Amino acid sequence: MKSFSACARGVCVVLATVFAVACFAADDTPLTLRRAIDAALKGNPELQAFAFEFRAQDARIAQARLRPATELNFGVENMLGSGEAHGAASAEITLGLSQVIELGGKRDARIGSVSAARDLLQIDRQARQLDVLAEVARRFITVSTRQEQLALADEAVKLAEQTVAGARTRVDAAKSPHAELDRADIGLDRARLDAKRAVMQLDTSRKQLAAMWGAPQPVIDGQPMGRVAADLYALPEAGDFAVLVARLERNPDFLRFASAARVREADLRLATTLRRPDLTIGAGIRRLQASKDEALVASFSMPLFSGNRAQSHVAEAQVNRELVDADRRAAEIRARTTLYELHRELGTALEEATSLRDDVIPRAAEALRETQYAYERGRYGYVERIDAQREFLELRAALIDASSNAQALRVEIERLTAAPLAPDTN
Repeated sequence: MKSFSACARGVCVVLATVFAVACFAADDTPLTLRRAIDAALKGNPELQAFAFEFRAQDARIAQARLRPATELNFGVENMLGSGEAHGAASAEITLGLSQVIELGGKRDARIGSVSAARDLLQIDRQARQLDVLAEVARRFITVSTRQEQLALADEAVKLAEQTVAGARTRVDAAKSPHAELDRADIGLDRARLDAKRAVMQLDTSRKQLAAMWGAPQPVIDGQPMGRVAADLYALPEAGDFAVLVARLERNPDFLRFASAARVREADLRLATTLRRPDLTIGAGIRRLQASKDEALVASFSMPLFSGNRAQSHVAEAQVNRELVDADRRAAEIRARTTLYELHRELGTALEEATSLRDDVIPRAAEALRETQYAYERGRYGYVERIDAQREFLELRAALIDASSNAQALRVEIERLTAAPLAPDTN
């Protein structure tokens, strides 16, 4: 069983490859994914709660190790009756000790059951740790996406300002109606509103990221969170599907089934021990008030028909054990189906982003420059210039969406397989 710190380092390797980022050390530098992951490992409230669960589980193990307590017995007989038993003169007072002796390995089976449950909790912690760190990566991607959208909004404002300046020049030269300048001013106002909205969305996404390490505001290590250091357009590889399927068994979600099976097997062994009854033996001393004599007493008891009464417990434990295997098979089918869908979607997103980045957007940028050049010289009108700008900005927005989607799909695949799509070279 891997230690918590070892598992944390492994998860960091898996998720820190979401972006090709540079490593920074100073607090005033851009936030890297690895630093965000470290902060989440230290401060995430959900992960911290596992420490209390392990303490409770250790207490259960200590309880399971205890043997049945010795009982002190006190009894009075033959008193407050009639005739010779009148009053307490003929009373018989007994003081004794009794002890249950567990047979059939009940104590060992009980300890094994609780210990297996603790091992299962360890797997649950690893799975939850992966969930938390995958969510950190998702929110990190969102912040990176919002940064790019804000940059695009600022670029849209600059283009709108250039359009206003060009329209004013043409109106002053009586080459265009004043309505053209009004439309350009309206377009500039809308671009500025979009930029303000982008600022608000970026601030919200930063707060959501900071919440992963328990910070109510966008701060980390006591310092305000600035930009995140990420290259949204450094697209991942899709990876070989057969290799990804082979990695599914590394996922703690599937390791959990193995631990759950051990828990159910321990429960089955514990239920089987109920077939053999426990013995209760006792010994004490009895005081005979009538003769003022004393005598030793001994007792022995054992429940009858324990084997028949244990059958229902054994049957339930056996069904629960078989249910784990059935759940595992169903989970494997779901995981394979989900992995196939994610792999296909990632391939589509990569194809779209690559086409936009390497082919479509460069041609659209060239077309925009030519349109602006022609507009300034009166060969194109206002509509042609605005259409070229709108097309260019829409394509840039589409590239941001496709790249962000590809990065997010990569995180989902790495969470499902608990391994990076490509080796970590950082």
